[in-house]
Amino acid sequence: MMEPHKGDSKECKKKGVVKEVLGSGDIFVIKVGTSSLVRPEQQTLNLTNLARICETIKALKKMGHHVVIVTSGAVGVGCQRLGLTTKPSQLAKKQALAAVGQVHLMKFYEDFLAALGLTCAQVLLTLDNLANRSQYLNARNTFTELLAYGVIPVVNENDTVAVQELRFGDNDTLSAQVAALVQADWLFLLTDVDCLYTANPKDDPNATPIYEVEDISRLTADTSTRGTQWGTGGMATKLTAGRIATAAGCTMVICNSNAPENIVRIVKGEPKLGTKFFPLPHSLKGRKRWILSVPVRGQLWLDAGAVRAVRDKHKSLFAAGITKVTGDFHAQDCVSLCDAAGVELGRGLINFSSEEVAAVRGHGGAGHGGAGGHDREGGHHHHATHPVAEQLGFPTMEEVVHRENLVLLSSEVDSDEDHTGVSASATPSGAASAANGSSGALDVAAANAEAAEAAGQKLSSLSVASS
Repeated sequence: MMEPHKGDSKECKKKGVVKEVLGSGDIFVIKVGTSSLVRPEQQTLNLTNLARICETIKALKKMGHHVVIVTSGAVGVGCQRLGLTTKPSQLAKKQALAAVGQVHLMKFYEDFLAALGLTCAQVLLTLDNLANRSQYLNARNTFTELLAYGVIPVVNENDTVAVQELRFGDNDTLSAQVAALVQADWLFLLTDVDCLYTANPKDDPNATPIYEVEDISRLTADTSTRGTQWGTGGMATKLTAGRIATAAGCTMVICNSNAPENIVRIVKGEPKLGTKFFPLPHSLKGRKRWILSVPVRGQLWLDAGAVRAVRDKHKSLFAAGITKVTGDFHAQDCVSLCDAAGVELGRGLINFSSEEVAAVRGHGGAGHGGAGGHDREGGHHHHATHPVAEQLGFPTMEEVVHRENLVLLSSEVDSDEDHTGVSASATPSGAASAANGSSGALDVAAANAEAAEAAGQKLSSLSVASS
């Protein structure tokens, strides 16, 4: 077992909880897609690729690094074991095939890694696990201990028990969530293309490769490439993963699974072996990093003034700046915040249901941060009017999403990491309250009270919708 890091407390805070325990060495998350594991023409496992991936992991371990594998392929291997030539579309059938395939998939990982002197462990997750704050912290503690023992966690979605609305949907997203969870330095998405292109190279001979991405929000690239019949991902899901990973301070790389040994060469600085997405200068930490893991239930479109206030001035979101509401969500669910073009700029835990936001959107100009010089958090305060409360007919806060419950998928300075297993005052779980009944209601109320106090406001009452 590795010796814990002996640095001072300031250095420990900077490195984060997981790094504090593990000490030296970077943390790698390597996502292996179904197309990298299954030979579609023979419908058999690509043992050559799997062996080379495991040998790359051995090389990284020899360099003193820590490795987590996020693997797809359970359904594909299940189909192969049962002699099916196509993947079924019904959820129950796919879940049954995942149960068949997962045990055989793990056997291959165990055999290959054991032959190289490495030990692996199976970790099955659902979106509900990471959306619940206490489960998120417990999962992080488990990963920390596994890595401290020198074990290779092999992660997959727990398809057998995951319900459709609480699924990651693709392992690109799962790998980004795991990278954020374990505070990874590197996330490698192994796929069947060399890198990201400006257009689909199969259709456009003028398509050029993109080797480095400094700001993913300004990226112009082709995302039309879809997953194969055996996989669920595509280039669009990889960019979604990139937004999550880079916001969490992780460098993400898209590269070809046919040459997994390139991972070592990329880490050593060799260029043009894939597309590298650089992390944001100030990554999310602590509770705000966890908000990245809460499932998105809806979208809010913002006008230009609200975008400036939220993105550039780090203000709360008020009803006046909202132009459009989509999705069906409840109070303390997570929603995406989009600009006028529909580009996601951030996520946040919302204080109202979708019906309530639809009723108040566009109202309350005085509270519209950044519009007309009226700024509830740092400029002109307007205590005389409460447009949201007046529209809804009951006393409530004016912020639709408070800045303490809002994360930007762009540069943002944030709070230090949590060092506790569970904290009642910092454990709001929008998805937990939606998925687990009222279990998150007290945490939600505590978090909202804390956020309101930070803004210097008093809550008369708070209505928390439960599903």
